[in-house]
Amino acid sequence: MTIQTRSRRRGGGRAGAAQRRGDAVIEQLPWSIPQVIDPPIEPLPPEGVAAIHDGAMRILEEIGIVFLNDEALAIFKEAGCKVDGNIVYLDRDFVMEMVAKAPSEFTITPRNPERVLPFGGRNILFGNVSSPPNYWDLSLNAKVPGNREQMRDLLKLTQYFNCIHFAGGYPVEPVDIHASVRHLDVLFDKLTLTDKVMHAYSLGKERVEDVMEMVRIAGGLSDEEFEAKPHMYTNINSTSPLKHDEPMIDGCLRLARRGQAIVVTPFTLAGAMAPVTMAGAVAQSIAESLSAIALFQYVRPGIPCMIGTFTSNVDMKSGAPAFGTPEYMRSTQMTGQMARFYDLPMRSSGVCAANVPDGQAMWETSNSLWAAVQSGTNMVYHSAGWLEGGLIASPEKFVMDCEVIQHIQRYLQPQITATRGEDIALEAIREVGHDGHFFGTQHTQDRYSTAFYQPFLSDWRNYEAWEAAGGVWTAERAHHVYKEIVASFEAPAMDDAIREELSAFVERRKAEGGAPTDF
Repeated sequence: MTIQTRSRRRGGGRAGAAQRRGDAVIEQLPWSIPQVIDPPIEPLPPEGVAAIHDGAMRILEEIGIVFLNDEALAIFKEAGCKVDGNIVYLDRDFVMEMVAKAPSEFTITPRNPERVLPFGGRNILFGNVSSPPNYWDLSLNAKVPGNREQMRDLLKLTQYFNCIHFAGGYPVEPVDIHASVRHLDVLFDKLTLTDKVMHAYSLGKERVEDVMEMVRIAGGLSDEEFEAKPHMYTNINSTSPLKHDEPMIDGCLRLARRGQAIVVTPFTLAGAMAPVTMAGAVAQSIAESLSAIALFQYVRPGIPCMIGTFTSNVDMKSGAPAFGTPEYMRSTQMTGQMARFYDLPMRSSGVCAANVPDGQAMWETSNSLWAAVQSGTNMVYHSAGWLEGGLIASPEKFVMDCEVIQHIQRYLQPQITATRGEDIALEAIREVGHDGHFFGTQHTQDRYSTAFYQPFLSDWRNYEAWEAAGGVWTAERAHHVYKEIVASFEAPAMDDAIREELSAFVERRKAEGGAPTDF
Protein backbone atom coordinates (compact mmCIF):
# COMPACT_ATOMS: atom_id res chain seq x y z
CA MET A 1 0.00 0.00 0.00
CA THR A 2 2.88 2.37 0.76
CA ILE A 3 4.25 1.99 -2.75
CA GLN A 4 0.87 2.59 -4.36
CA THR A 5 0.32 5.74 -2.25
CA ARG A 6 3.72 7.12 -3.22
CA SER A 7 2.91 6.45 -6.86
CA ARG A 8 -0.33 8.45 -6.65
CA ARG A 9 1.47 11.33 -4.97
CA ARG A 10 4.17 11.67 -7.61
CA GLY A 11 2.20 10.86 -10.72
CA GLY A 12 4.30 10.63 -13.88
CA GLY A 13 7.48 12.42 -14.76
CA ARG A 14 10.97 11.14 -14.21
CA ALA A 15 10.09 9.07 -11.16
CA GLY A 16 6.96 7.59 -12.71
CA ALA A 17 8.28 6.50 -16.09
CA ALA A 18 10.19 3.44 -17.17
CA GLN A 19 13.68 4.24 -18.43
CA ARG A 20 13.73 4.42 -22.24
CA ARG A 21 16.84 3.88 -24.32
CA GLY A 22 16.29 4.96 -27.89
CA ASP A 23 12.95 3.63 -29.07
CA ALA A 24 12.99 0.63 -26.73
CA VAL A 25 11.29 0.57 -23.35
CA ILE A 26 14.32 -1.21 -21.90
CA GLU A 27 17.69 -2.40 -23.14
CA GLN A 28 17.67 -6.17 -22.75
CA LEU A 29 19.97 -9.03 -23.62
CA PRO A 30 19.46 -10.47 -27.11
CA TRP A 31 17.61 -13.73 -27.75
CA SER A 32 19.97 -16.61 -27.08
CA ILE A 33 20.01 -20.20 -25.86
CA PRO A 34 21.91 -20.16 -22.55
CA GLN A 35 24.12 -23.07 -21.66
CA VAL A 36 25.23 -24.06 -18.17
CA ILE A 37 29.03 -23.95 -18.25
CA ASP A 38 29.55 -24.94 -14.61
CA PRO A 39 29.58 -28.57 -13.46
CA PRO A 40 26.26 -29.42 -11.79
CA ILE A 41 26.08 -29.67 -8.01
CA GLU A 42 25.72 -33.32 -7.04
CA PRO A 43 24.79 -33.70 -3.36
CA LEU A 44 24.34 -37.48 -3.70
CA PRO A 45 27.36 -39.81 -3.61
CA PRO A 46 27.23 -42.74 -6.07
CA GLU A 47 25.70 -44.96 -3.41
CA GLY A 48 23.01 -42.30 -2.84
CA VAL A 49 22.06 -42.32 -6.52
CA ALA A 50 21.91 -46.13 -6.39
CA ALA A 51 19.76 -46.03 -3.25
CA ILE A 52 17.21 -43.61 -4.71
CA HIS A 53 17.09 -45.59 -7.95
CA ASP A 54 16.54 -48.82 -6.05
CA GLY A 55 13.87 -47.15 -3.92
CA ALA A 56 12.03 -45.87 -7.01
CA MET A 57 12.22 -49.32 -8.64
CA ARG A 58 10.92 -51.05 -5.52
CA ILE A 59 8.01 -48.61 -5.41
CA LEU A 60 7.17 -49.58 -8.99
CA GLU A 61 7.65 -53.32 -8.39
CA GLU A 62 6.20 -53.78 -4.90
CA ILE A 63 3.70 -50.94 -4.31
CA GLY A 64 2.70 -50.03 -7.85
CA ILE A 65 1.21 -46.95 -9.49
CA VAL A 66 -2.50 -46.30 -9.95
CA PHE A 67 -3.48 -45.45 -13.53
CA LEU A 68 -7.05 -44.16 -13.74
CA ASN A 69 -7.05 -44.66 -17.49
CA ASP A 70 -8.44 -47.79 -19.11
CA GLU A 71 -6.37 -47.42 -22.27
CA ALA A 72 -3.16 -47.20 -20.24
CA LEU A 73 -4.12 -50.27 -18.23
CA ALA A 74 -4.73 -52.23 -21.45
CA ILE A 75 -1.38 -51.11 -22.86
CA PHE A 76 0.46 -52.18 -19.70
CA LYS A 77 -1.25 -55.59 -19.86
CA GLU A 78 -0.21 -55.94 -23.49
CA ALA A 79 3.37 -55.08 -22.45
CA GLY A 80 3.33 -57.94 -19.93
CA CYS A 81 3.11 -55.81 -16.78
CA LYS A 82 1.12 -57.02 -13.78
CA VAL A 83 -2.15 -55.11 -13.50
CA ASP A 84 -4.39 -55.55 -10.47
CA GLY A 85 -7.52 -53.46 -10.88
CA ASN A 86 -6.11 -50.02 -11.64
CA ILE A 87 -2.74 -50.64 -9.96
CA VAL A 88 0.17 -51.32 -12.31
CA TYR A 89 3.32 -53.08 -11.11
CA LEU A 90 6.34 -52.43 -13.31
CA ASP A 91 9.43 -54.60 -13.40
CA ARG A 92 12.62 -52.53 -13.26
CA ASP A 93 14.07 -54.18 -16.34
CA PHE A 94 10.98 -53.19 -18.34
CA VAL A 95 11.12 -49.62 -17.00
CA MET A 96 14.79 -49.19 -17.80
CA GLU A 97 14.36 -50.70 -21.26
CA MET A 98 11.56 -48.26 -22.05
CA VAL A 99 13.25 -45.20 -20.53
CA ALA A 100 16.39 -45.94 -22.55
CA LYS A 101 14.35 -45.38 -25.73
CA ALA A 102 13.70 -41.72 -24.86
CA PRO A 103 16.09 -39.23 -26.52
CA SER A 104 18.52 -37.37 -24.27
CA GLU A 105 18.24 -34.31 -26.52
CA PHE A 106 15.56 -33.03 -28.91
CA THR A 107 14.20 -29.82 -30.39
CA ILE A 108 10.77 -28.17 -30.52
CA THR A 109 10.04 -25.91 -33.49
CA PRO A 110 7.31 -23.26 -33.06
CA ARG A 111 5.64 -21.28 -35.84
CA ASN A 112 8.72 -19.05 -36.01
CA PRO A 113 11.61 -21.39 -36.88
CA GLU A 114 14.06 -18.79 -35.56
CA ARG A 115 12.69 -19.61 -32.09
CA VAL A 116 13.46 -23.35 -32.28
CA LEU A 117 14.45 -24.64 -28.83
CA PRO A 118 16.99 -27.38 -28.05
CA PHE A 119 16.18 -29.43 -24.96
CA GLY A 120 18.76 -31.50 -23.11
CA GLY A 121 22.52 -31.30 -22.92
CA ARG A 122 23.76 -28.13 -21.26
CA ASN A 123 20.87 -26.00 -22.54
CA ILE A 124 18.71 -24.17 -20.00
CA LEU A 125 15.46 -22.58 -21.18
CA PHE A 126 13.12 -20.31 -19.24
CA GLY A 127 9.33 -20.06 -19.52
CA ASN A 128 6.57 -17.78 -18.26
CA VAL A 129 4.28 -18.27 -15.29
CA SER A 130 1.59 -20.85 -16.03
CA SER A 131 -1.88 -21.61 -14.68
CA PRO A 132 -2.56 -19.30 -11.70
CA PRO A 133 -6.30 -18.67 -11.28
CA ASN A 134 -5.71 -15.22 -9.80
CA TYR A 135 -3.98 -11.97 -10.72
CA TRP A 136 -2.31 -9.13 -8.81
CA ASP A 137 -0.81 -5.90 -9.98
CA LEU A 138 0.21 -2.69 -8.28
CA SER A 139 -2.65 -0.61 -9.63
CA LEU A 140 -5.19 -3.07 -8.17
CA ASN A 141 -3.24 -3.84 -5.00
CA ALA A 142 -5.58 -6.80 -4.58
CA LYS A 143 -5.87 -10.45 -5.56
CA VAL A 144 -8.58 -10.86 -8.21
CA PRO A 145 -9.71 -13.69 -10.54
CA GLY A 146 -7.84 -13.66 -13.84
CA ASN A 147 -9.40 -12.40 -17.07
CA ARG A 148 -8.54 -12.38 -20.76
CA GLU A 149 -7.14 -8.84 -20.82
CA GLN A 150 -4.72 -9.65 -18.00
CA MET A 151 -3.81 -12.91 -19.70
CA ARG A 152 -3.07 -11.08 -22.94
CA ASP A 153 -0.86 -8.56 -21.14
CA LEU A 154 1.18 -11.38 -19.62
CA LEU A 155 1.49 -12.97 -23.07
CA LYS A 156 2.85 -9.67 -24.37
CA LEU A 157 5.50 -9.75 -21.66
CA THR A 158 6.23 -13.37 -22.62
CA GLN A 159 6.85 -12.36 -26.22
CA TYR A 160 8.72 -9.15 -25.40
CA PHE A 161 11.39 -10.53 -23.09
CA ASN A 162 14.18 -12.33 -24.93
CA CYS A 163 15.11 -14.24 -21.77
CA ILE A 164 11.73 -16.04 -21.86
CA HIS A 165 12.02 -18.89 -24.34
CA PHE A 166 8.65 -20.62 -24.26
CA ALA A 167 5.01 -19.88 -23.50
CA GLY A 168 3.76 -22.49 -21.05
CA GLY A 169 0.19 -22.83 -19.87
CA TYR A 170 -2.20 -19.90 -19.52
CA PRO A 171 -0.16 -17.17 -17.77
CA VAL A 172 -3.31 -16.49 -15.78
CA GLU A 173 -6.59 -18.38 -16.05
CA PRO A 174 -9.11 -16.14 -17.89
CA VAL A 175 -12.19 -17.10 -15.93
CA ASP A 176 -14.29 -14.58 -17.86
CA ILE A 177 -14.20 -17.04 -20.79
CA HIS A 178 -16.40 -20.13 -20.43
CA ALA A 179 -14.36 -23.24 -19.70
CA SER A 180 -15.77 -25.08 -22.72
CA VAL A 181 -14.19 -22.65 -25.19
CA ARG A 182 -11.46 -21.06 -23.08
CA HIS A 183 -8.71 -23.11 -24.69
CA LEU A 184 -9.73 -21.88 -28.14
CA ASP A 185 -9.56 -18.19 -27.30
CA VAL A 186 -6.39 -18.54 -25.25
CA LEU A 187 -4.55 -20.52 -27.93
CA PHE A 188 -5.61 -18.00 -30.54
CA ASP A 189 -4.13 -15.25 -28.37
CA LYS A 190 -0.98 -17.26 -27.69
CA LEU A 191 -0.42 -18.07 -31.35
CA THR A 192 -1.03 -14.50 -32.53
CA LEU A 193 0.64 -12.55 -29.70
CA THR A 194 3.69 -14.82 -29.49
CA ASP A 195 5.78 -16.90 -31.86
CA LYS A 196 7.49 -19.00 -29.20
CA VAL A 197 7.16 -22.68 -28.30
CA MET A 198 3.89 -23.41 -26.53
CA HIS A 199 1.95 -25.97 -24.63
CA ALA A 200 -1.32 -27.90 -24.50
CA TYR A 201 -3.14 -28.81 -21.31
CA SER A 202 -3.93 -32.51 -21.17
CA LEU A 203 -7.49 -31.96 -19.97
CA GLY A 204 -9.73 -33.97 -22.23
CA LYS A 205 -9.32 -35.13 -25.81
CA GLU A 206 -11.05 -32.11 -27.35
CA ARG A 207 -8.63 -29.63 -25.81
CA VAL A 208 -5.56 -31.59 -26.81
CA GLU A 209 -6.78 -32.25 -30.34
CA ASP A 210 -7.86 -28.63 -30.80
CA VAL A 211 -4.51 -27.26 -29.64
CA MET A 212 -2.55 -29.61 -31.88
CA GLU A 213 -4.64 -28.54 -34.84
CA MET A 214 -4.21 -24.85 -34.05
CA VAL A 215 -0.44 -25.21 -33.69
CA ARG A 216 -0.39 -27.08 -37.01
CA ILE A 217 -2.38 -24.32 -38.72
CA ALA A 218 -0.23 -21.55 -37.21
CA GLY A 219 2.90 -23.23 -38.49
CA GLY A 220 1.48 -23.63 -41.99
CA LEU A 221 2.12 -27.37 -41.70
CA SER A 222 0.56 -30.44 -43.25
CA ASP A 223 -0.39 -33.28 -40.91
CA GLU A 224 2.72 -35.16 -42.01
CA GLU A 225 4.99 -32.15 -41.36
CA PHE A 226 3.42 -31.61 -37.95
CA GLU A 227 3.96 -35.21 -36.90
CA ALA A 228 7.50 -35.44 -38.30
CA LYS A 229 9.00 -33.57 -35.33
CA PRO A 230 7.85 -31.79 -32.13
CA HIS A 231 6.18 -28.41 -32.56
CA MET A 232 4.67 -28.20 -29.06
CA TYR A 233 4.56 -30.07 -25.77
CA THR A 234 2.37 -30.94 -22.83
CA ASN A 235 3.24 -31.02 -19.15
CA ILE A 236 1.36 -33.31 -16.77
CA ASN A 237 1.42 -33.74 -13.01
CA SER A 238 0.89 -37.03 -11.28
CA THR A 239 -1.69 -37.07 -8.51
CA SER A 240 0.67 -37.80 -5.67
CA PRO A 241 0.97 -40.15 -3.99
CA LEU A 242 1.46 -42.77 -6.72
CA LYS A 243 -1.39 -41.98 -9.09
CA HIS A 244 -1.93 -40.80 -12.69
CA ASP A 245 -5.36 -39.56 -13.69
CA GLU A 246 -7.52 -40.16 -16.76
CA PRO A 247 -7.33 -36.89 -18.77
CA MET A 248 -3.60 -36.23 -18.38
CA ILE A 249 -2.57 -39.72 -19.49
CA ASP A 250 -5.11 -39.55 -22.33
CA GLY A 251 -3.66 -36.24 -23.53
CA CYS A 252 -0.10 -37.55 -23.42
CA LEU A 253 -1.02 -40.65 -25.41
CA ARG A 254 -2.60 -38.45 -28.05
CA LEU A 255 0.46 -36.20 -28.29
CA ALA A 256 2.83 -39.18 -28.27
CA ARG A 257 1.08 -40.74 -31.24
CA ARG A 258 1.51 -37.49 -33.15
CA GLY A 259 5.16 -37.03 -32.26
CA GLN A 260 4.88 -34.16 -29.78
CA ALA A 261 6.95 -33.73 -26.62
CA ILE A 262 5.85 -34.72 -23.10
CA VAL A 263 7.00 -33.50 -19.69
CA VAL A 264 6.04 -35.62 -16.66
CA THR A 265 6.25 -33.60 -13.44
CA PRO A 266 5.10 -35.18 -10.17
CA PHE A 267 3.95 -32.59 -7.62
CA THR A 268 5.39 -34.09 -4.46
CA LEU A 269 5.33 -32.00 -1.28
CA ALA A 270 7.47 -33.62 1.39
CA GLY A 271 5.53 -34.13 4.59
CA ALA A 272 2.14 -34.12 2.83
CA MET A 273 1.94 -36.03 -0.48
CA ALA A 274 5.40 -37.57 -0.13
CA PRO A 275 7.71 -38.73 2.70
CA VAL A 276 9.07 -36.01 4.96
CA THR A 277 12.63 -36.90 3.97
CA MET A 278 13.88 -35.38 0.74
CA ALA A 279 15.42 -38.69 -0.37
CA GLY A 280 12.06 -40.42 0.07
CA ALA A 281 10.19 -37.61 -1.69
CA VAL A 282 12.62 -37.69 -4.63
CA ALA A 283 12.41 -41.50 -4.89
CA GLN A 284 8.61 -41.31 -5.01
CA SER A 285 8.73 -38.53 -7.58
CA ILE A 286 11.11 -40.55 -9.77
CA ALA A 287 8.83 -43.60 -9.60
CA GLU A 288 5.77 -41.58 -10.57
CA SER A 289 7.55 -39.94 -13.48
CA LEU A 290 9.26 -43.04 -14.90
CA SER A 291 6.06 -45.09 -14.80
CA ALA A 292 4.40 -42.66 -17.23
CA ILE A 293 7.50 -42.23 -19.40
CA ALA A 294 7.74 -46.02 -19.74
CA LEU A 295 4.13 -46.09 -20.97
CA PHE A 296 4.72 -43.41 -23.58
CA GLN A 297 7.93 -45.04 -24.82
CA TYR A 298 6.13 -48.36 -25.23
CA VAL A 299 3.43 -46.65 -27.31
CA ARG A 300 5.87 -44.67 -29.46
CA PRO A 301 9.54 -45.51 -28.91
CA GLY A 302 11.75 -42.43 -29.09
CA ILE A 303 9.03 -39.89 -28.33
CA PRO A 304 10.67 -36.89 -26.59
CA CYS A 305 10.01 -37.06 -22.84
CA MET A 306 11.36 -35.04 -19.95
CA ILE A 307 11.50 -35.88 -16.28
CA GLY A 308 10.11 -33.04 -14.18
CA THR A 309 10.55 -32.17 -10.54
CA PHE A 310 8.20 -30.20 -8.35
CA THR A 311 9.43 -31.59 -5.07
CA SER A 312 9.36 -29.17 -2.17
CA ASN A 313 8.18 -29.20 1.42
CA VAL A 314 5.22 -27.99 3.39
CA ASP A 315 5.14 -25.64 6.34
CA MET A 316 4.64 -28.18 9.12
CA LYS A 317 2.94 -25.52 11.23
CA SER A 318 0.16 -24.81 8.71
CA GLY A 319 0.40 -27.47 5.99
CA ALA A 320 0.86 -24.75 3.34
CA PRO A 321 3.31 -25.41 0.48
CA ALA A 322 6.72 -23.78 0.78
CA PHE A 323 8.95 -22.96 -2.18
CA GLY A 324 12.47 -21.72 -2.74
CA THR A 325 13.52 -23.39 0.50
CA PRO A 326 16.85 -25.12 1.16
CA GLU A 327 14.98 -28.43 0.85
CA TYR A 328 13.53 -27.38 -2.51
CA MET A 329 17.01 -26.52 -3.76
CA ARG A 330 18.49 -29.82 -2.62
CA SER A 331 15.64 -31.90 -4.03
CA THR A 332 16.08 -30.16 -7.39
CA GLN A 333 19.81 -30.88 -7.38
CA MET A 334 19.14 -34.50 -6.39
CA THR A 335 16.59 -34.92 -9.16
CA GLY A 336 19.11 -33.48 -11.60
CA GLN A 337 21.52 -36.23 -10.64
CA MET A 338 18.83 -38.83 -11.18
CA ALA A 339 17.82 -37.35 -14.55
CA ARG A 340 21.42 -37.66 -15.70
CA PHE A 341 21.47 -41.24 -14.38
CA TYR A 342 18.48 -42.02 -16.64
CA ASP A 343 19.89 -39.84 -19.46
CA LEU A 344 16.70 -37.77 -19.62
CA PRO A 345 16.30 -33.99 -19.99
CA MET A 346 14.90 -32.32 -16.86
CA ARG A 347 12.34 -29.68 -16.00
CA SER A 348 12.23 -27.68 -12.75
CA SER A 349 10.59 -24.37 -11.78
CA GLY A 350 11.09 -20.82 -10.58
CA VAL A 351 8.74 -20.58 -7.63
CA CYS A 352 7.92 -18.81 -4.36
CA ALA A 353 5.27 -18.81 -1.65
CA ALA A 354 5.17 -15.00 -1.25
CA ASN A 355 1.86 -13.23 -1.83
CA VAL A 356 3.17 -9.97 -3.36
CA PRO A 357 6.35 -9.03 -5.27
CA ASP A 358 8.41 -8.25 -2.20
CA GLY A 359 11.75 -9.34 -0.77
CA GLN A 360 10.49 -12.81 0.17
CA ALA A 361 9.22 -13.31 -3.37
CA MET A 362 12.59 -12.49 -4.84
CA TRP A 363 14.83 -14.49 -2.51
CA GLU A 364 12.63 -17.59 -2.83
CA THR A 365 12.44 -17.24 -6.62
CA SER A 366 16.15 -16.54 -6.89
CA ASN A 367 16.88 -19.65 -4.81
CA SER A 368 14.73 -21.80 -7.08
CA LEU A 369 16.16 -20.33 -10.30
CA TRP A 370 19.74 -20.84 -9.13
CA ALA A 371 18.83 -24.37 -8.06
CA ALA A 372 17.75 -24.93 -11.67
CA VAL A 373 21.19 -23.82 -12.86
CA GLN A 374 22.98 -25.91 -10.23
CA SER A 375 20.97 -29.03 -11.04
CA GLY A 376 21.54 -28.99 -14.80
CA THR A 377 17.87 -28.28 -15.48
CA ASN A 378 17.01 -27.92 -19.16
CA MET A 379 13.52 -26.40 -18.89
CA VAL A 380 12.57 -23.93 -16.15
CA TYR A 381 8.82 -23.58 -15.77
CA HIS A 382 7.19 -20.57 -14.03
CA SER A 383 10.40 -18.55 -14.37
CA ALA A 384 8.68 -15.16 -14.38
CA GLY A 385 5.50 -13.90 -12.70
CA TRP A 386 4.65 -16.58 -10.09
CA LEU A 387 3.28 -15.72 -6.61
CA GLU A 388 1.43 -17.44 -3.73
CA GLY A 389 2.61 -20.93 -4.61
CA GLY A 390 1.14 -20.67 -8.10
CA LEU A 391 -2.20 -19.12 -7.17
CA ILE A 392 -1.32 -15.58 -8.36
CA ALA A 393 0.28 -14.21 -11.53
CA SER A 394 1.75 -10.71 -11.37
CA PRO A 395 3.19 -8.55 -14.18
CA GLU A 396 5.45 -6.69 -11.74
CA LYS A 397 6.85 -9.98 -10.49
CA PHE A 398 7.26 -11.03 -14.14
CA VAL A 399 9.45 -8.01 -14.87
CA MET A 400 11.43 -8.41 -11.64
CA ASP A 401 12.05 -12.09 -12.37
CA CYS A 402 13.29 -11.28 -15.87
CA GLU A 403 15.99 -9.13 -14.30
CA VAL A 404 17.09 -12.14 -12.24
CA ILE A 405 17.00 -14.42 -15.31
CA GLN A 406 19.14 -11.94 -17.21
CA HIS A 407 21.62 -11.96 -14.32
CA ILE A 408 21.78 -15.74 -14.67
CA GLN A 409 22.19 -15.60 -18.42
CA ARG A 410 25.01 -13.09 -18.11
CA TYR A 411 26.66 -15.24 -15.44
CA LEU A 412 26.58 -18.18 -17.85
CA GLN A 413 28.37 -16.31 -20.65
CA PRO A 414 31.85 -17.84 -21.00
CA GLN A 415 33.60 -14.55 -21.80
CA ILE A 416 33.31 -13.55 -18.14
CA THR A 417 35.93 -16.15 -17.26
CA ALA A 418 38.01 -15.91 -20.46
CA THR A 419 41.77 -16.14 -19.85
CA ARG A 420 43.41 -14.83 -23.00
CA GLY A 421 46.31 -12.41 -22.67
CA GLU A 422 44.07 -9.40 -23.27
CA ASP A 423 41.76 -10.66 -20.53
CA ILE A 424 44.61 -10.92 -18.03
CA ALA A 425 45.33 -7.26 -18.95
CA LEU A 426 48.96 -7.28 -17.88
CA GLU A 427 49.82 -4.21 -19.97
CA ALA A 428 46.92 -2.24 -18.47
CA ILE A 429 48.08 -3.23 -14.99
CA ARG A 430 51.63 -2.16 -15.91
CA GLU A 431 50.35 1.17 -17.27
CA VAL A 432 48.36 2.01 -14.14
CA GLY A 433 51.09 0.82 -11.79
CA HIS A 434 50.74 1.46 -8.08
CA ASP A 435 48.97 4.81 -7.88
CA GLY A 436 46.64 5.24 -10.87
CA HIS A 437 43.21 3.99 -11.87
CA PHE A 438 41.81 2.01 -14.76
CA PHE A 439 39.01 4.32 -15.90
CA GLY A 440 41.12 6.06 -18.53
CA THR A 441 43.19 3.17 -19.87
CA GLN A 442 42.69 2.13 -23.46
CA HIS A 443 41.98 -1.39 -22.23
CA THR A 444 38.97 -0.06 -20.30
CA GLN A 445 37.90 2.34 -23.04
CA ASP A 446 37.78 -0.51 -25.54
CA ARG A 447 35.53 -2.61 -23.30
CA TYR A 448 33.60 -0.40 -20.91
CA SER A 449 30.26 -0.57 -22.74
CA THR A 450 30.07 -4.38 -22.70
CA ALA A 451 32.33 -5.36 -19.79
CA PHE A 452 29.58 -5.62 -17.19
CA TYR A 453 25.91 -6.52 -17.02
CA GLN A 454 23.66 -3.49 -17.38
CA PRO A 455 20.37 -3.83 -15.47
CA PHE A 456 17.08 -2.59 -16.83
CA LEU A 457 15.32 -2.56 -13.45
CA SER A 458 17.88 -2.43 -10.65
CA ASP A 459 18.74 1.07 -9.41
CA TRP A 460 22.46 1.38 -8.59
CA ARG A 461 22.42 5.02 -7.47
CA ASN A 462 23.24 5.91 -3.88
CA TYR A 463 20.48 6.77 -1.46
CA GLU A 464 20.64 10.54 -1.99
CA ALA A 465 20.46 10.26 -5.79
CA TRP A 466 17.69 7.65 -5.56
CA GLU A 467 15.74 9.86 -3.14
CA ALA A 468 16.19 12.94 -5.34
CA ALA A 469 14.81 10.99 -8.31
CA GLY A 470 11.64 10.17 -6.40
CA GLY A 471 12.64 7.21 -4.24
CA VAL A 472 10.90 4.68 -6.50
CA TRP A 473 10.77 1.15 -5.05
CA THR A 474 11.51 -1.85 -7.22
CA ALA A 475 7.95 -3.12 -7.64
CA GLU A 476 6.83 0.32 -8.75
CA ARG A 477 9.63 0.56 -11.29
CA ALA A 478 8.58 -2.86 -12.56
CA HIS A 479 4.98 -1.66 -12.81
CA HIS A 480 5.96 1.20 -15.10
CA VAL A 481 8.15 -1.05 -17.25
CA TYR A 482 5.25 -3.50 -17.64
CA LYS A 483 2.82 -0.73 -18.57
CA GLU A 484 5.14 0.73 -21.20
CA ILE A 485 5.89 -2.67 -22.73
CA VAL A 486 2.19 -3.44 -23.06
CA ALA A 487 1.39 0.03 -24.43
CA SER A 488 4.07 -0.18 -27.13
CA PHE A 489 3.72 -3.90 -27.92
CA GLU A 490 3.71 -5.07 -31.53
CA ALA A 491 2.59 -8.62 -32.20
CA PRO A 492 4.88 -10.85 -34.26
CA ALA A 493 4.05 -11.12 -37.93
CA MET A 494 1.59 -13.76 -39.11
CA ASP A 495 0.39 -14.46 -42.64
CA ASP A 496 -3.14 -13.11 -43.11
CA ALA A 497 -4.39 -16.38 -44.60
CA ILE A 498 -3.08 -18.35 -41.62
CA ARG A 499 -4.67 -15.93 -39.18
CA GLU A 500 -7.98 -16.25 -41.00
CA GLU A 501 -7.74 -20.04 -40.96
CA LEU A 502 -7.03 -20.00 -37.21
CA SER A 503 -9.97 -17.67 -36.60
CA ALA A 504 -12.28 -19.83 -38.69
CA PHE A 505 -11.21 -22.96 -36.78
CA VAL A 506 -11.93 -21.25 -33.44
CA GLU A 507 -15.37 -20.10 -34.57
CA ARG A 508 -16.25 -23.55 -35.94
CA ARG A 509 -15.21 -25.32 -32.76
CA LYS A 510 -17.13 -22.82 -30.64
CA ALA A 511 -20.22 -23.46 -32.73
CA GLU A 512 -19.74 -27.18 -32.11
CA GLY A 513 -19.67 -26.56 -28.35
CA GLY A 514 -15.94 -26.62 -27.66
CA ALA A 515 -14.95 -29.13 -24.98
CA PRO A 516 -16.85 -30.70 -22.08
CA THR A 517 -16.20 -29.23 -18.65
CA ASP A 518 -16.68 -32.41 -16.62
CA PHE A 519 -13.20 -33.87 -17.16
